[in-house]
Amino acid sequence: MDEIVRRAMAKWPNVPNVYGWLHLDRRGNWAIKGERLANSAIAAFIGRNYGAEESGRWFFQNGPQRVFVSLAYTPLVYRISSASASQPKFQTHTGVEASAPRGAWLDETGALLLQTELGVGLIQDQDLPHLLGYWTTQDGRALADSEIEFILHARPTPTAAWLGLGALRVPIGMIRSTAVAARFGFDPDPRPAPGEPEC
Repeated sequence: MDEIVRRAMAKWPNVPNVYGWLHLDRRGNWAIKGERLANSAIAAFIGRNYGAEESGRWFFQNGPQRVFVSLAYTPLVYRISSASASQPKFQTHTGVEASAPRGAWLDETGALLLQTELGVGLIQDQDLPHLLGYWTTQDGRALADSEIEFILHARPTPTAAWLGLGALRVPIGMIRSTAVAARFGFDPDPRPAPGEPEC
């Protein structure tokens, strides 16, 4: 969090929260009142001051004011920041580097979710085709294109694919998109409590 934000919070501690103003889309882009934010400096400021309450509500701390974020899907969107022949590296849409994933899930639409120490996030759709090259069997055999196509369309269970990350293999489970928020404990659309003042 920026120091200027910390100072503003200390100076004005009781500013009403904002709801329904800031939105995060499935590609990690911010939108303000439905308009995609094009200013990279403002987007970076939001990213540096983006976090979550223990209740699972994600927000942007805008000086003394907490602006709750409506999520198109997950609170984080992961991108491949670099990739070697054996292992991709990931970062969030806010530019924070993540360690190796702890879990991976495929939903019914073919979207891939990763969980790292930073939280759960959707793999940006533009990076998904590249990441398919790291899908393996449990014993490390690279999956053929036909096997990947079958998994993406039939979504068999139990785990039919693993994400091969160097020596680490992470099983790719199956999950319904409607179950993601409850499974990972976040609120995709925060709303004020009854009687709570808001801007």
